[in-house]
Amino acid sequence: MAENSSPTAGTITTRVLFCGLSFPTSFEYTKQYLLPYPFIQVDAIPHDKVPDIIGGYEICVVRGMKLDANVISLARQMKLIVQFGVGLEGVDIEAATKFGIKVARIPGNTSGNSLSCAEHAIYLILGLLRDQKGMEKAFKERMLGVPAGETLYGKTVHIVGYGNIGKDLAVRLRPFGVKILATRRCWHSKSTVDLNKQDAVYTYPTQSTGDGNIKDDLIDEKGGNECLYDFASRADIVVTCATMTSETVGMVNAKFLSLMKKGAFLVNVARGGLLDYEAVKASLESGHLGGLGADVAWFEPFDPADPILQHPKVFITPHVAGVTEFSYRNMAKIIGDCALHLHNGDSLVGVEIVN
Repeated sequence: MAENSSPTAGTITTRVLFCGLSFPTSFEYTKQYLLPYPFIQVDAIPHDKVPDIIGGYEICVVRGMKLDANVISLARQMKLIVQFGVGLEGVDIEAATKFGIKVARIPGNTSGNSLSCAEHAIYLILGLLRDQKGMEKAFKERMLGVPAGETLYGKTVHIVGYGNIGKDLAVRLRPFGVKILATRRCWHSKSTVDLNKQDAVYTYPTQSTGDGNIKDDLIDEKGGNECLYDFASRADIVVTCATMTSETVGMVNAKFLSLMKKGAFLVNVARGGLLDYEAVKASLESGHLGGLGADVAWFEPFDPADPILQHPKVFITPHVAGVTEFSYRNMAKIIGDCALHLHNGDSLVGVEIVN
């Protein structure tokens, strides 16, 4: 825990603003962590009220808020915009930089967020393989011994986006006896070495190949974007873990889905926008896509009446993959320590500054 040494701690307040009322545990845990420090004020405000009061805060925790240049221009005292997690696609980083505001994310491998998401991905995979919705129907109809499910053993899994979540997923998939294919934009050795630093939750089994690259013993085959469709065509289960950018929006499109095996499963624990809505809907309706397991949707909060979410082969959870006691306590501590360090004029630790 960061120590406060400021002689004016009792009179000077550093204010932390949580945008929106969703993901309430993030706010509650951070507030609990900072209770011993009355000079730190922590508030949670609905999204539509944020522009009216953001000017009085030093730290902004995003939580799904779209922080464009207009909103950021109102943040007259702001020193740090930070996500309670990884994704920063809603933040105008260029505008924040212009106004002298640092923008940061919390690395998933140090907070436990990535392993929580990886465990949840396996939960969704097993839910699809065992037909969770079919079991619920059988239970209501007092039927025993149906439906017949499938094993994860012997399956081929394609991990799209082999970053922190992808690696933690591979760690947990390997004991199931699966073949793992993985794609990522860049396989430079530095990215793997950085993820194996001492404060990471898990150290991945890797070894140098002698040519500046890293051999990853968790996966059977790896490739870049050029392998995306090939791996999709060979997989029984595709799991999207990629960061959403202008390049990855809609990457799981009609072509991608058409090349997947008939009856294969698709799991998404990243961002809804990675999947082309109409293409997924059409593939489900035609029966080509065997099922969709998703913790994220195209429109959040979810619309329960959305035709895709109503489909009998769709297993949906309410954006809770990273919401565990373990990860949220860790991230609350990091946010709290940022507030304390900022208050004391110390350097920020535990976050990745992106500008």
